[in-house]
Amino acid sequence: MALDAKLGQLVQVGTLTVTWPNGRTARYGAAAEAAPDVAVRLVGTLTPLKLAMHPDLYLGEAYMDGSLRLERGSLRDLMDLLCRNLLIQKDGPLLEFGRALLTRMFQHNSRASARKNVAHHYDLSNDLYRLFLDDDLQYSCAYFARPELTLDAAQAAKKLRLAAKLQLRPGQRVLDIGCGWGGLALSLAQAEQVEVLGITLSREQLEVARRRAYRAGLAGRVKFELLDYRDVNDRFDRIVSVGMFEHVGVPNYAAFFARIRELLPSSGIAVLHSIGRAFGPSTTSHWIRKYIFPGGYIPALSQVIPHVERSGLWVTDLEILRLHYANTLRLWRERFLDNWDTVAKLYDGRFCRMWEYYLVASEMSFRYAGFMVFQMQLAASVDDVPLTRDYLSEAERDVGPFSEFSTAQAQSA
Repeated sequence: MALDAKLGQLVQVGTLTVTWPNGRTARYGAAAEAAPDVAVRLVGTLTPLKLAMHPDLYLGEAYMDGSLRLERGSLRDLMDLLCRNLLIQKDGPLLEFGRALLTRMFQHNSRASARKNVAHHYDLSNDLYRLFLDDDLQYSCAYFARPELTLDAAQAAKKLRLAAKLQLRPGQRVLDIGCGWGGLALSLAQAEQVEVLGITLSREQLEVARRRAYRAGLAGRVKFELLDYRDVNDRFDRIVSVGMFEHVGVPNYAAFFARIRELLPSSGIAVLHSIGRAFGPSTTSHWIRKYIFPGGYIPALSQVIPHVERSGLWVTDLEILRLHYANTLRLWRERFLDNWDTVAKLYDGRFCRMWEYYLVASEMSFRYAGFMVFQMQLAASVDDVPLTRDYLSEAERDVGPFSEFSTAQAQSA
């Protein structure tokens, strides 16, 4: 069988035992220290063929639908095993050409499609996100300034680092593009005494963010609107965007950075926090695009920097966070598994398996597939940002205001 041959070539490190639909059992790979030992059962006559033809789509679907069942080890063990071995696979020029073509096809993201794509993922029940995110509902990479930080502390550290890079001053106006449930906007307003406009395309997130601002007594300084970044017309001293750029779409990068430049005064600063690829452009997983993030794309810096240059903005700082998101996703997955039964009551078992697969596959992307997070600080002028990075260390000595505010807001989310 095609899948039998492919597994024989692929699995070199660790062991995978497969029980086929006809009852036959086959073992692949070789035992190795600290390498996973996994056993799965395939159900359904067509399952092996589908996995052989299109594993990027059908591996996730098989796990969701129960036609791939784990008999030894966890889903994380299985994905760890496959990703370790995929590291030795090389892509040919034809595949690279096809990826480039598909990138353009699936990244148009007009205003209408952007709203639809956001609703697909972010307008799920807020109760779902409360079950695995931190108290402040930060749905992006945390910053583990120390390995032992809890999820809540690491998310507070992320907000503090962003605030330091924004170089905020009391009374300034800040635009938060893709504000989520409002945690960053509210934290910045409280700790830095600034005014913030948070914009989102998710009605569910908007409702929560507005309620949080009211309960925190910050509604006078923090506003939230259902608004596309392309439709913002005011100007702001500072702009921040966290976890939104992945939804912009490659064809829109030039317009995105041009808009940032238009919205900033001559002394303005922006910080962009996004997932990126370390090894050049590729395409979005078919499974991820179909079930999790339609219209989403993880860019390589080589796709981003040219548009920044043409916009006239200075790249004044670029920080690469490597395994921080892998560790964030690990903690999210652990929390999600702890609340499996509750999620199943909100949705069903298939949804639980889908979400588990999403969290595991995402973690493995950061551990093995060259995914990382970049924080790009942008300035309208050459001298708007300190000439050294010492100010970051100075700011991080006092994480208190961000941690305390996040804790106080936990019950108002």
